[in-house]
Amino acid sequence: MKARNDNKLENLLKDLQERKKELNCLYKVEELLNNPQKPLEDLLRDVLDIIPTGWQYTELCLVRISYKDQVLETPGFEETPWMITEEIRIQEKKAGDLTVAYSHEVPHSQGQIFLEEEIRLLRTIADRLSHTLLHYELKKTFTKWQGIQEDFSHNKLEKWRAIMETLRRSDKKLFIYISRKMLRNLCLSGSEQANKLLKTFNMDQDERRMAVSDDNRPLIKQKMRRLLELSDQIFHLAAETMDEDQILYNIEKWIQEDKSKFLVKAIDNPNSSLHEIIDAITRYRYIEAEGIKLSSSIRKGLRVSLVRRFFYDQLEFINVAKKYIEVRDYYDIVSHIIFHADSRGSLGGKSAGLFLASRILENLTSKYEVFKDIQVPKTWYIPSDGLINFLYYNDMEEVNEQKYKNIEEIRFEYPNLIQIFKNAQFPARITDGLKTAIEDIGDHPLVVRSSSLLEDRLGAAFSGKYKSLFLANRGSKEERLERLKDAIAEIYASTFSPDPIEYRTEKGFLDFNEEMGIMIQEVVGSRMGPYFLPAFSGVAFSNNEFRWTPRIDRNDGLIRMTLGLGTRVVDRVADDYPVLVAPGKPDLRVNTTMDEILRYAPRRADVINLETNVFETINILDLVRHYGPDIPMGHDLFSKVSDGIIETPASAFFINYEKDDLILTFEGLFKRTAFVQEVRIMLEVLQEVLGTPVDIEFAHDGRHLNLLQCRPQSFAEESTPQEIPHDIPAQDILFSADRHVSNGDVPDIRYIVYVDPEGYRKLSERSDLLNVGKVVGWLNQILPRREFILMGPGRWGSRGDIKLGVSVTYSEINNTAMLCEIAWKKGNFTPELSFGTYFFQDLVEASIRYLPLYPDGNGSVFNREFLLNADNQLSRLCGEFSYLQNVVHVIHVPAAAQGKILRVVLNADQERALGYFAVPR
Repeated sequence: MKARNDNKLENLLKDLQERKKELNCLYKVEELLNNPQKPLEDLLRDVLDIIPTGWQYTELCLVRISYKDQVLETPGFEETPWMITEEIRIQEKKAGDLTVAYSHEVPHSQGQIFLEEEIRLLRTIADRLSHTLLHYELKKTFTKWQGIQEDFSHNKLEKWRAIMETLRRSDKKLFIYISRKMLRNLCLSGSEQANKLLKTFNMDQDERRMAVSDDNRPLIKQKMRRLLELSDQIFHLAAETMDEDQILYNIEKWIQEDKSKFLVKAIDNPNSSLHEIIDAITRYRYIEAEGIKLSSSIRKGLRVSLVRRFFYDQLEFINVAKKYIEVRDYYDIVSHIIFHADSRGSLGGKSAGLFLASRILENLTSKYEVFKDIQVPKTWYIPSDGLINFLYYNDMEEVNEQKYKNIEEIRFEYPNLIQIFKNAQFPARITDGLKTAIEDIGDHPLVVRSSSLLEDRLGAAFSGKYKSLFLANRGSKEERLERLKDAIAEIYASTFSPDPIEYRTEKGFLDFNEEMGIMIQEVVGSRMGPYFLPAFSGVAFSNNEFRWTPRIDRNDGLIRMTLGLGTRVVDRVADDYPVLVAPGKPDLRVNTTMDEILRYAPRRADVINLETNVFETINILDLVRHYGPDIPMGHDLFSKVSDGIIETPASAFFINYEKDDLILTFEGLFKRTAFVQEVRIMLEVLQEVLGTPVDIEFAHDGRHLNLLQCRPQSFAEESTPQEIPHDIPAQDILFSADRHVSNGDVPDIRYIVYVDPEGYRKLSERSDLLNVGKVVGWLNQILPRREFILMGPGRWGSRGDIKLGVSVTYSEINNTAMLCEIAWKKGNFTPELSFGTYFFQDLVEASIRYLPLYPDGNGSVFNREFLLNADNQLSRLCGEFSYLQNVVHVIHVPAAAQGKILRVVLNADQERALGYFAVPR
């Protein structure tokens, strides 16, 4: 065991040493090339001497640089079977080669002589040499021009003729390009002579007559081959109509534009691979550093093309992104993309939303100072077609047809599919890229997140449909790599899980060729004892869809937050509560009495245990007692309970983590810091710029607020309050409610699926509790869509103790018209206002109405007798689960209520809801 660990350590140190050599080599080359005053031959010889230091076997490394007629070599260079070559290209033409060879055979690494990192290093050095040599050539040309200017300064016509003659000899392609631009510029300025020049291009009398004689006939294409012959006329005309400085300015501008054409070509070519585009962006980065300036039209075109290639082709997205994302904003992102050789994928919806939001906030920092401290965690990306590459590499293409199977078959096969994915292999290039990411991130905890093509779009958020997995990222490099690949494979598998497939079917996206991008992101937070977690995290929404008081408006928004990782905020949990606040009216809280504040304070936190390498849930009070001083901003997060009073500590000196009775309220954060204002302004600005309400995720490490996600908020059309009738006979009322009522239209209900809280409480076997969820899922498929409601105990669809709520997923309830969660004191069944969880976002987006019922409350009506005594059709519809008929009741309302249906009316203004039997409309 010790020997094996020693070998691992030795290999790790060796890898790190190689990376250090490569970086040092590149750094020294950069230093040399940034000194353009040196004679070219001396510069190339210095580069020649440095290159071997970046290779694994420096003493055996030989180098040759060939450029035009020059050939420079290290002593003893000769061509061997063990060498690699990269072209030196200037303005899209080959100008030479850069070759590295080993004088003797060396040990192979992964089946090849040279490391992947060495191949990339050679490509980078060749690229930098190309830029430097272009600089020397242009400098030489401009030196000639200066001489020409001195010789011909007395005569504009002769001077420009000489300048163009120099260009004609040195770069014919550039000469034609500048001539064409000059002619076009003169035409646009309204010069009649220039237009005559253009019209007479290569056209005889018949062609000219044809070009103008018929409005419905396409004009004859004007050929530019005579530009060489007409250059004297073009620049003679320019000299007559433009001043010398303007002509010089235009020539310089057009030369710079010509230098950037490679980027335009790479991006606009639909056949360009991601590798080619990234190489072009990297090359452009060095050119821009030399002071290149592009016209506004070219810059805008590049911005649009880059958005389309890396993110979305949706016009709504492009129209905003082109205003806020510059070419330079891609410099960092392209250096953190892991891709296969022929990749043409995008970074997916989640990456797109976060990147655009961060650029919007960055651009508006001067106007809104609160944005200054907002950060985005370091992120690595795998493009969306990485999933397709993964499937083909493992001969698993048939998995793509999984989406066309019956939903129950998909649900049955999914657990096995996950294991198949986890046992599959990743291509070597992706594995190497993941190694680089791990080296860059170190042992900082990670979250691996989905970023599919369809995710986070307007009207189709896919909230929580795909997985996000947290990794402690501890252990050897090999162990961390395997856990990372395992997490990516599981997220790939989630593409074929029942929930997103059912969701795609509903949205009309089933036939869309869904691809899955990956985000590998540093977890925001700090270490507290053995645990790693944020000070707090949460979600925030532009629109508050479920107001707890009529005094809160829809546009006051909502923040839902807790201590630790945000998973307890976006997932429904069975046994805990988050803190809710409306950023537009932060003083109007959900819980106002001391009893409510104590009862509904968060008690658990999701954390990463760095010692056991697992994601786990811990008791907040235990964390406070043992590691309270390590909690950032603790005095702003916790309140003290003393002598029947809840008070907020004035500072860290007034809090004793070991002895004080503390509860999590965020009172100090809300009242003493700019946090609520910061989130409110962020929501307002993003909504205004993006043109839609937004949903953001955030986490705070005690110093900075980190933005983790931004997408269009799922929302239903605003509904008007419905009139509550007062003349309904008591025997026709099924239920009433007077707490947490929202507006909404509910269609006539013909079926009720009722899970009796008492019957559910008495189930002792976990399998039986799970089967209740399965029955609901089956009924969801066979009952008429939007003509039934679900009624049952506790918190549906939550993780944790399933005795506290029915265990269902979105695909098992998506056809219902309404969900009524029943609070039942006897079974500790308590609905939770899960506004902001993925579960509730699904309900809102699908226009499924939600209503909590409190039968034990004063004045509430709940006709349990009707629900228990009406004819139960469970055995007829789901014979396999007939043994659960005392728990699950399926009621055909017209049969049980003398031909009537169930009608539900909701009025948020009056905080009242009523469910009653009525004649069908």
